[in-house]
Amino acid sequence: MIDYLVSVMPQLLSGAGITIKLFGLTLIGSIPLGILFAFILASRLRILKAIVQVYVWLMRGTPLLLQLIFVFYGLPILNIVFDRFEAALIAFIINYAAYFAEIFRGGIQSIPAGQYEAAKVLRLSPLQTIRKIIIPQVVKITLPSVGNEVINLVKDTSLVYILGLSDVMRIGKIAMERDSTLVPLLGVALIYLLMTGIFTLILKQLETKLDYYR
Repeated sequence: MIDYLVSVMPQLLSGAGITIKLFGLTLIGSIPLGILFAFILASRLRILKAIVQVYVWLMRGTPLLLQLIFVFYGLPILNIVFDRFEAALIAFIINYAAYFAEIFRGGIQSIPAGQYEAAKVLRLSPLQTIRKIIIPQVVKITLPSVGNEVINLVKDTSLVYILGLSDVMRIGKIAMERDSTLVPLLGVALIYLLMTGIFTLILKQLETKLDYYR
């Protein structure tokens, strides 16, 4: 079994490239978008706030798998066509941006009003207040919740097999069906465990470095 697992690992690792690329680009796209939506949700801009609230409700209330299918198979009906990876990336970004928006909104609203008053006394502009006072504290407050979503994202990338992308999960499934053995799935599990383990360690290091906010 070990020899067979070693023989299929190069194939599985080749699929890990797609998985890691999707993971990284999703974070790059969804976190800034989530921060923007969070400030809208915490603002008094009623119309924009209502629009974002509906968006968050839709994204969090429907399965990511359904959103993947809609973007790739449903939008072409409206003559909006994306290739497989683009469709997966769009679905992941809009889904995770909604979750991050709610996480960051909670962090923003937990900042005491006195922090804003102090910023005014220091004659900081609104952008300086956000950048130098609000965001650093929000990052500290929300890091554990963001970390949970990051770990979930690693595992959720396995859903892209439904679009036919050659990710770790799809390659493992093909090898399993071809060789009539569950060993490739063990290799898939090991790869996901390795990735989640690495990101868990990184997040713990970040939490340690941000301890000075306590």
